Amino acid sequence: MSIFTLKKPKPAPQAKTGILGWLTKHLFSSKINTVLSLLALYLLYVILPPLIDWMIISADFSAKTNAECTREAACWSYIGEKMNLFMYGLYPLEAHWRPNLLLVITLLIALIVRFSYLFKSFKYKVILSLFAVYPLIAFFLLYGNDFLGITIIETNKWGGLMLTIVVASVGIVASFPIGIFLALGRQSKMKAIQFLSVTYIELIRGIPLITILFMVAVMLPLFFAEGIEFDKLLRALIGITMFQTVYIAEVIRGGLQAVPRGQHEAADASGLSFTQKMVFIILPQALKISIPNIVGSFIALFKDTTLVLIIGIFDMLAIAGLATSDTDWLGRKTEGLVFVAMVTWVLLYLMSHYSKTLEKRFNTEH
Repeated sequence: MSIFTLKKPKPAPQAKTGILGWLTKHLFSSKINTVLSLLALYLLYVILPPLIDWMIISADFSAKTNAECTREAACWSYIGEKMNLFMYGLYPLEAHWRPNLLLVITLLIALIVRFSYLFKSFKYKVILSLFAVYPLIAFFLLYGNDFLGITIIETNKWGGLMLTIVVASVGIVASFPIGIFLALGRQSKMKAIQFLSVTYIELIRGIPLITILFMVAVMLPLFFAEGIEFDKLLRALIGITMFQTVYIAEVIRGGLQAVPRGQHEAADASGLSFTQKMVFIILPQALKISIPNIVGSFIALFKDTTLVLIIGIFDMLAIAGLATSDTDWLGRKTEGLVFVAMVTWVLLYLMSHYSKTLEKRFNTEH
């Protein structure tokens, strides 16, 4: 009778584990990957050292004037000097507490939503109430109201990062529910609703955002009676919402089509109405599937907000150009653009990271 002796497993080859294994797998797994990796490393070697030297090592952080800053490196004192302009545009200095207070309220609401599981029995009522009241609070804080004793600040003084966030936020919040209705309308069996939804989506998708902004800024007032004025920022928000809505609708339509047919049949077999089937069965699954594409559309919208410059609205990028008109800080546009790029990257990264968090949170695969 044969006797088998259990042998200890051999350790994996060193070339397959540790740092060497990671490098082999991700950077040098083939001849093409090796060439591309070496090229990328060479570019990093050429770009990074002078960039770090310009941004950090040789940069000026404490200079008081432009003359005290060197021309061979960044002058971050300029950013500190213009920080209010980058953040709030021409918003009056004495009213900066209003957007700051709104930021605190926004963070509090985010915390309440994040920990809503602590009050499960009425969390949806709380969340819906917050989202219903929040736009009013934001409007009265930023714009003002004579009845409430808050000084009105016209929107032509809004600017900087505050304006960028306002435009992107309104576009995102307003376009999302409308996009859901359009996506459902496009799949509706009622021909009139389907025709109107398809016509709107295909019409707006065929027009660039810059054209829509130009239309709402220049052409739309021509259709109003004489004496009627329509706020320019509000017109831009309407145009951006119209544009973004169709892309959200198409993203959600893709999610609706990805839901297995069996889910529809199971909902029908359970005796659910069309509304119940969509709200409780189909739409949650479609939204979960569409999270990456929805966030991708929101990120694209955030970057497209710079186009509002063509109608005379100064977002953060436009402020970088406006700030260089100060004769005391001539020649510092590069620092302004780099600062805007860093802030934008951080915000977009947070959006992307939150998207991944939502995907993991709603992941039901095992």
